[in-house]
Order: sequence, then C-alpha cells, then structure tokens
Amino acid sequence: MNTVRVQLASTCVHGLRVKPGVTTVIDLALAALQSANMAAIDPDLLLRAYSVGVFPMSDSRDAEEVFWVEPRRRAILPLDGFKLSRSLKKTIRAGVFDMTCDTAFSEVVRRCADRDETWINAEIEESYALLHSRGHAHSVECWQEGELVGGLYGVNLGAAFFGESMFSLRRDASKVALAWLVARLKVGGYRLLDCQFMTPHLASMGAVEIGQDVYLSLLAAALSPAVSGAGGGAAAGAGAAGAAARGAEGPEFGALDRLLAADPARTVDSPASGCVIAQLLGQTS
Repeated sequence: MNTVRVQLASTCVHGLRVKPGVTTVIDLALAALQSANMAAIDPDLLLRAYSVGVFPMSDSRDAEEVFWVEPRRRAILPLDGFKLSRSLKKTIRAGVFDMTCDTAFSEVVRRCADRDETWINAEIEESYALLHSRGHAHSVECWQEGELVGGLYGVNLGAAFFGESMFSLRRDASKVALAWLVARLKVGGYRLLDCQFMTPHLASMGAVEIGQDVYLSLLAAALSPAVSGAGGGAAAGAGAAGAAARGAEGPEFGALDRLLAADPARTVDSPASGCVIAQLLGQTS
C-alpha cells in the first residue's frame, strides 16, 4: 500500500487518514491492522469499518492515499419506499435490459471509476475485488446486445447492503439496476440499503437523508444476530415468497435467483422476470 495515515483528533497513526470535515468512530486499533506493503485494504478491516458506519474513499483515480469517511448525514433507501415511476415500470416489465448478478463485478467497478471525478483509486478497486471473492461484495449488471451498459456494486454485511457506486451508458440503465437490487434485497430479507450520500438521482427513487445517530441505530439492528443470523428476513421484503426463496435463515443475496428459477418461464434475463421485479417493488412489508 502507498503511504497512508489516520488522523483522529490531531493524532496520526499508521493506517488511513480521515477526510477533514467529517466525524468518525473508527477505533485506532482497527486502523493499526493495516500493513504498509499491502496493495489493498485488509478485507476483515474493511468489513469491521462498515460495521461501525465507516467506509473508505480516495480523492481521485490516481490518488495514492485512501481515507476513512463517516458522513454526519446519511442517505438510505427504505426497501418499502422505492419510487417506481410508470415509465421505469414499463422499462422493467418490457425487459429492455438483460440483467445479471455478479457476472462482471470487476468491470462494473472499473466503469464506475471511469469518470472525470471519482473516489475509486487502484487500491480501493483491489480491496472490493477481494471482498467480492469472499462473497461480501456484489454487482448488478445491465446488458444490451452483449454490451455492459449499466450497473452498480456494493458491500453485503448481515442484513445491510452498502451501495458503493453505479454507472449508466443507456437511458435508465442505472435506475433499472437499482430497482433490481431493491427487489433482490427485499426477497433476500435485508433491512438496510445504505446509499452513503444523497443525490437528486437517489432522491427521485425514494432515498431519504437521516442523521448519523439514526443511521447507526438502523445499522446495529441490521447487523444484530436476531436479524442477520436467524430469521430477521421476511419483514424486510417480499413476505412469504421471499422466505420460501431464501430457504435458509437470515438474509441471502441469491434468494431472488431461486425465486425466478422456480418458474421455467422466468430466467433472470427474461421479460417475465421483469414483471416479477415490478410486482415485488409494488409490495410493502
């Protein structure tokens, strides 16, 4: 890893620095787990950071430093509050995009980083690739004629999903990816979709902004053993259908795939599956 540091209350220790102007509750001992010659953040360290409401960012694609961030105001998207417009519903039901999950994770991250301003540098890219290899980071992809035209990725921990970034090369592609993610989380029994920072794009789809204290309470509930390990699921999403699709107790990112596979007419990239997604987004817990 290139030279990095943590700065908490004017204290510098080996690890990652905290972006000026934000608060943090990250433990100094957590930062000390970092090794100066690592090319990526240790996956266990990264998951521990997420568990206390902290995540890494960088200043640019070519930046050598990574810093921890804990926003004072947090954007979340309530899973029963997704705003499905008529036009987006029509697009989803028509199967305009072929949808996949976890088939092009690294490419999605690269596409998200391929913009004039980005917080994803090489170290962060490698860090999330490691999380993905461990099953703690996932992507949703939109395809047209074999070309990746939109998608998103994020981190999975307990009954929480932390959305990291999205991109779109076609009209509504990122919106469709987010809609599929919300449906997937509902079926999988999740409780929290963290969007980090509010944007007009997210607000138009139902995201709301909350204070850090409220966020940490929601996060603690989503990570509690009663929810993330044993049965916390059906209330978060698609009721009995979601519970049946999960099969196992606790949240499961792949439950939607089994729900769609239960009907031979519903493959994940078929128009019939789009009808299911639209139905799921119309349900409330």
